[in-house]
Amino acid sequence: MTPAPWSATMIAPDQDFDGAPLLRKEFRLDAGHGPVKRALLRATAFGIYEAQINGVPVGEDVLSPGWSSYEWRLRYRSYDVTALVGPATVIGIALGNGWYRGRLAWHGKSGLYGDELGFYGQLDIEFADGHVQSVASDTSWQSGPSGTTANDLYDGQRIDARREPAGWARPGFNADATAVGAGAWAGVHALEFDAGRLADPVGPPVVRNEVIKPVEVFTSPAGKTLVDFGQNLVGWLRFTVQGDAGTTITVRHAEVLEDGELGTRPLRSAAATDTFILSGAKDFFEPSKTFHGFRYAEVSGWPGELTAESLEAVAVHSELERTGTFECSNPLVNRLHRNIVWGLKGNFLDLPTDCPQRDERLGWTGDIAAFAPTATFLYDVKGFLQDWLLDLAAEQKAAGGLVPITVPDALKYCPQPPEFPAPESSAIWSEASVWVPWALWEAYGDSTVLKDQYDSMASHTRRVEGLLSPAGLWDKGFQFGDWLDPDAAPDQPWAAKADTGVVATACLYRTASITARTAALLGHAADAAAFGRLAERVKAAFNTHYVAADGTVHSDCTTVYALAIAFDILQTGRQREFAGNRLAQLVRNNNYRVSTGFAGTPFITGALADTGHADEAYRLLLEQECPSWLYPVTMGATTVWERWDSMLPDGTINPGEMTSFNHYALGAIADWLHKYVGGIRPLAPGYSKVLIAPLPGEGIDWANTSLRSPHGTIAVEWRTTGDGVLEVEASIPDGVEAEIRLPGQDGQTVGAGTHRLTAAAISAAVAS
Repeated sequence: MTPAPWSATMIAPDQDFDGAPLLRKEFRLDAGHGPVKRALLRATAFGIYEAQINGVPVGEDVLSPGWSSYEWRLRYRSYDVTALVGPATVIGIALGNGWYRGRLAWHGKSGLYGDELGFYGQLDIEFADGHVQSVASDTSWQSGPSGTTANDLYDGQRIDARREPAGWARPGFNADATAVGAGAWAGVHALEFDAGRLADPVGPPVVRNEVIKPVEVFTSPAGKTLVDFGQNLVGWLRFTVQGDAGTTITVRHAEVLEDGELGTRPLRSAAATDTFILSGAKDFFEPSKTFHGFRYAEVSGWPGELTAESLEAVAVHSELERTGTFECSNPLVNRLHRNIVWGLKGNFLDLPTDCPQRDERLGWTGDIAAFAPTATFLYDVKGFLQDWLLDLAAEQKAAGGLVPITVPDALKYCPQPPEFPAPESSAIWSEASVWVPWALWEAYGDSTVLKDQYDSMASHTRRVEGLLSPAGLWDKGFQFGDWLDPDAAPDQPWAAKADTGVVATACLYRTASITARTAALLGHAADAAAFGRLAERVKAAFNTHYVAADGTVHSDCTTVYALAIAFDILQTGRQREFAGNRLAQLVRNNNYRVSTGFAGTPFITGALADTGHADEAYRLLLEQECPSWLYPVTMGATTVWERWDSMLPDGTINPGEMTSFNHYALGAIADWLHKYVGGIRPLAPGYSKVLIAPLPGEGIDWANTSLRSPHGTIAVEWRTTGDGVLEVEASIPDGVEAEIRLPGQDGQTVGAGTHRLTAAAISAAVAS
């Protein structure tokens, strides 16, 4: 149905009710108009809300409306509630602090966006004769207490089942008969709200995605009861339990164990603790106003024996459709790939965050800039990231063209740590404004994202042009650089081997080139020419000042060569050949252990393969000593770690103040697994033309890769036989043209269908 115009008011409870108030509106359907044809509820909040009609949840979403740049965009959601309304109907709303009023960032600050929780909603009911009855939030609503006495995303939720007002969202509820101690029901008041901030959601809602049972319940050396779910996940525990009234169950969460006990130090100030007080009857608890990143839970106060059947974990993240798969003959690589998938799921909770467990959980732009190509293959993240990019553009516009390092930018309300100077554009982080839209364009072939984000892309590129030194280099000001270089000290993650000017200038070349191509695609000819000239000027400056006569790139480390090759910034084929050889030599000299951070990691294996060093790429991928991609796997990791050595070989947690066991950025290696090992690469946006070029290597005997592209499913299966033959089967959907390139053979163009080919399995072949 076409909803009626908004007539709602943002309302807040007259009492705060421990930060988790209930709101209700009871009414009767208009008579004389026949049966209800359709009913649509639209809802949003300052905070988070859960909506019911006559006691039934209106949807499967949780933590709605999520976290957007509230100053400019407050998203609402719509629900078909036709089956729920009746002659007497109650709209019930449970509010929580969420991101709006809860703690954000590591500074201990709460209420960054406002002091009061609020609800804004409208139920439109269309009858058979066309009459529409609208019931909107206004000052006639009631407010009252819930069983939740505390709620925070970082610290957890406290639920007292003795206070739960039974039937509060159903007709006939008697507010005067609520449980003793819960407090009396009251009215509501209006809050100032500009309805122009209302935004249709572009991305999907957050939902319960999976339920996971414990794999073990055991006693720690200190006598604590610990529950292992076998997987680092994001969400909460839920259970039904019965015990004496007033019994308190406490659940603490952590990702890892240290010395057999819950390893909570990486959480920093986040309590990550849920508390449940029993009513004496059979109680069901689900703390859906918080979330935790955890594999292990410490449970105390449980009445009777706690078993694996007593409780379950609920994995929560944005509702995304899986599109890409990868599997190979190496079980450690398969586990790595699963870890990358789980890292994405845990950190794609309404927006792309850095981590889901400690007192941070922010939309760091650098992480998604590195990971976007991997994400677009694994899941349909088009709407999810487009929605986030709208927030990025809003924050950028308000900051005079500066792309903040987190979106939404909660940090602007917090004091900055001393190692962070005044905010300014930074390579990779600010360049998410350009790199993420381009990754979406390449993956899905929908120019809408480029049109929507063009002003943002162009504004960032022009801003950085104004930051260049007289030499034409981006070599001034603070840069994250090759963040978390494994050779940097634990307390100095910015102290990388790669010169920050080299990294930033190379990244700007890529950014200017992409912005020029975007301008050309959208018909902005003058901009395309201007950005093209900028790219060439940056390229010339890079080669003049950073590339020596013998081809050595300044700071002479793996990251600078990986970027120079991947971004094609070198001027001659001879320089590129030298860079590839030097990169391979550095990898060999380091015994194939990883030596790159955020900047170099997404590109190093591709740079090796594209310059004829696939053997080194495979050795780098398959190394198991720390630092490496497989080291965490050998240590039992089930997600990707923030640091290469988040856990040390002796089982202790990295001593650095900043470490987590669920960060997806270094999982960008999956992009190489999909495109090179698996052999599926786009030759045109949206995979309308595709390159099939699997690259076999020692340590992997077969691989299966598939992608549900906008045109249908593309699949490649390959294996090497004992006599050195590569057997490939490629499935191409209708409407897609494929170029198949196998080692030692000329490429051939094919159309839709299943194609079976063989070639010599040359491990060092270049599929470029």
